[in-house]
Amino acid sequence: MRIKILKIIILLLIIPYLLFSSEKKITEKELPKKYREWLKLVHYIILPQEREVFLKLNNDRERDLFIETFWKVRDPTPGTPENEFREEHIRRFNYANKYLRRGSPREGWMTDMGKFYILLGPPVSIERFEGVKGIYPTQVWYYYGDKEKGLPPHFALVFYKKGEVGEYKLYDPAVDGPASLMVEGKRLDPMDYETLYEKLREMAPTLALVSLSMIPGEIPYGYQPSTRNNIIISKILEAPKRGINPSYATHFLRFKGVVTTDYLTNYVESDGYTALITDPVLGLNFVHFSIAPKKISIDYYEPKDKYFCNFKVNVSLRKKDKIIFQYTKNYPFYFSPEIIEKVKANGLSIEDSFPIIEGNYKLTILLQNSVGKEFSVYETDVNLPENAPHPRICGLILGYKTEYYDVNNHLPFKIVNKKLLIDPKNIFSNKEEIVFFIGISNINKKLWERGRVEISIKGTKSIKTLLFKLKNYPYNRTLLSLIETIPSNKLVPDLYEMTVYLFEEDKKMIDKRKTTFIISPAEIIGHPIVKIKNFPLSSKFLMYLMLADQYAKIGAVNNAMVNYEKAYKLNPNYKKGVIRYGYFLVKNKKYDRALEIIENLKEDEKYRFDYFLIKGLALAGKGKYSEAINNLLEGNKIYNSDIRLLNALGFCYFKTGQLKEALNVLKASLSLNPKQEKIKKLVKEIKETK
Repeated sequence: MRIKILKIIILLLIIPYLLFSSEKKITEKELPKKYREWLKLVHYIILPQEREVFLKLNNDRERDLFIETFWKVRDPTPGTPENEFREEHIRRFNYANKYLRRGSPREGWMTDMGKFYILLGPPVSIERFEGVKGIYPTQVWYYYGDKEKGLPPHFALVFYKKGEVGEYKLYDPAVDGPASLMVEGKRLDPMDYETLYEKLREMAPTLALVSLSMIPGEIPYGYQPSTRNNIIISKILEAPKRGINPSYATHFLRFKGVVTTDYLTNYVESDGYTALITDPVLGLNFVHFSIAPKKISIDYYEPKDKYFCNFKVNVSLRKKDKIIFQYTKNYPFYFSPEIIEKVKANGLSIEDSFPIIEGNYKLTILLQNSVGKEFSVYETDVNLPENAPHPRICGLILGYKTEYYDVNNHLPFKIVNKKLLIDPKNIFSNKEEIVFFIGISNINKKLWERGRVEISIKGTKSIKTLLFKLKNYPYNRTLLSLIETIPSNKLVPDLYEMTVYLFEEDKKMIDKRKTTFIISPAEIIGHPIVKIKNFPLSSKFLMYLMLADQYAKIGAVNNAMVNYEKAYKLNPNYKKGVIRYGYFLVKNKKYDRALEIIENLKEDEKYRFDYFLIKGLALAGKGKYSEAINNLLEGNKIYNSDIRLLNALGFCYFKTGQLKEALNVLKASLSLNPKQEKIKKLVKEIKETK
C-alpha cells in the first residue's frame, strides 16, 4: 500500500511537468530520413502548428503516432479501414515526382506543376502549346472548382517555360503578362495589354482567353490582368488546410506524457461551458462546467442488453505553471436500446463543479472515453476577483429548462433548489424558452430596495431590453438570484449578445457581464444527455478541504489554516483530511496542533505510518528528538523507503549525538534520491564532526 501511495504522489508531482513543460525543438535536418521524407510528402497540406509540434517530438514512437493522427483527422470516411485522402495524396505526390520534373534540377513535387498537381489532382483537360510558332512552350490545365473551397466553377492554370529553358513555371498575368508567353514579346510594350492580347489571339486564340484571367474567356475591364487571379491561387493553396483544427496537434504534444499512446491518435473536439457562481447556501465560490465531446464511441453489453461508454474526467486548475488543484472522477454511461438513437443524435455532456479560491487561473478538463480510446480537452481562463465589499455580478448562465432538486444536495448549475439544464453550444430552438440565471453578491439593503438589472439582447437586426427591480426577489446578502425566462419566439433566428448591467438608483453602473447565444430557425434542437454526480451538503467538509489545499498551494497559510480547521471540525473522523491537515501543520511549524489532531489516527491500522511520521516530525520540530526517534522508527518498520522519514530520523540522530546511525540513515535517503543537496551538506558536516 505504501509503495502504491508513493507512486501516486510521484505521479502527481510530475503531472505538472508533463502537462506544461516546454519541449525542445529540433531542425528538420536532424530528423531521421524517414521523417524528413514524410515532411516532404505533406509539405503543401501540413499546418504550421502541426509542423511545429512534429519537430518537438522526442522519439520515433511519438512521431509515428503523430503521423497516424495527422492522416486520421483528414480521413473523409473514418468508419472504414481505408483513408481515401491519404491514398490519393500519396498517389499525386508520386506522380508529380515521376512525371513533372522535366527540365528541372529539383524533385517533381517542388516544381510549380508538381505543387498544383498535388493540391488539385489531375486536370480535367490539358491544352498544349509546344512547338507552336511564336509561342514559348506552354500548357494550360483546366479544372472544375469547388464552390465550398471558394473556387470558381471553371478555371485554368497556365504553365510556361520562361525563355524556352528550364522547368515549367506558373504563369501570373499581372507579373509575367502576355508578353512573356510570346517569343517576340521583348519587343512589345509589356503594359499595353490590349495590343498584347490581340497579338497573342492571332497566334493562339484559346491561350489568349486565359492570358489575362484564370477564368477562361473573361476579359477584364481595360484588358488589365484580373485581380481575381491572386485570390483564386490563395484559395487553392489554402484548400487542403481548411477545416483542419490544429488543436489536436498541440494537445498531442502537451498530453503525450499523461494520456496513454492508444488514446493519443483519437483526439475528439468538444464543446465546453463554464460559470462562476457564489453558492447562496454555503457562501462559497464554485466553478461549474460542462463538456460535451462532438463524437462518442459506444459499445454494447449483450448480457444486460445495454449500450455503454465510460468517461474519466481529469480536472486541473493552474496558476501559471503550477497546478494548485486537481481531481479525477469516473462517469460510466449505460443506455437502453430504446434511447441509443437519441444518444447518437444529441450526444452526451458531463457536468461537475468544485470550490475555488480568489485569483486568475487556467482550467483544463481532460476527458477520456475508454470505449474507442478517445480523448477531448477543454481549456478556459477562470478569474475570481478578490473578495470586495461592493456588489458585483457573480454569475450569468443560460439554459433551456429548469428542474427542481433537494436544497441539501449540491449539483452543477444548481441555485438553491433549481438546476438549469444547459447546452454548451448555447443554441436554442425557436420553440424553447431561454432560462437565464443572474447572480449578484454582496447586496446591501439600500441596493436591494432601489437597484435594478438591465439586460440588452442584441442581434444583427434587432435589440431587446429587459428591466428587473431587485426588490422583486427575496433578499440574500450572499447571493441575490434572478432566474427568469424569455420565450425564443420573441426573438428571430440570429446570433445574439446578451449584456447584463447592474445599476444603483442614481443610474450609476456598478458591474456588467456578457454572453452570447444562438436562436436556430429549427423547431427542435437536440440537446446532449447530461451526466452528473450528486454531492450531499452533509459532506461539505470536503469543500473546505479543497479550498484549504488550494490556499496551501499558493502559500496563503492563514486562509489555508482557517479552511483546514473548518473541515476538521465538521468531520474530525475523515482520516485523509486529518493527514493532509497534519502535514500542513508540520510544514508551517504548528507542531502542538499537529500533535493534537494526529491522535485521531492512532487506532487506525490503515494510517499508522502517517500517524508515526507526522508525530515524529512534530516532535522533532519541538526539539524532542528522542521521542521523535521512537515514533519515526515505528513508522520505518511499516515503510522503510520514505525520504521524509529517513531525513527526519537522520537529523534527530545527529542532534542526539548518534552520528553513526545518522550517517547510515541519511545515506539510505541519498540512495533513494541523490539530488538532495541539503542532506549531502549534513552528511559532510557529520563526517567532519566524527
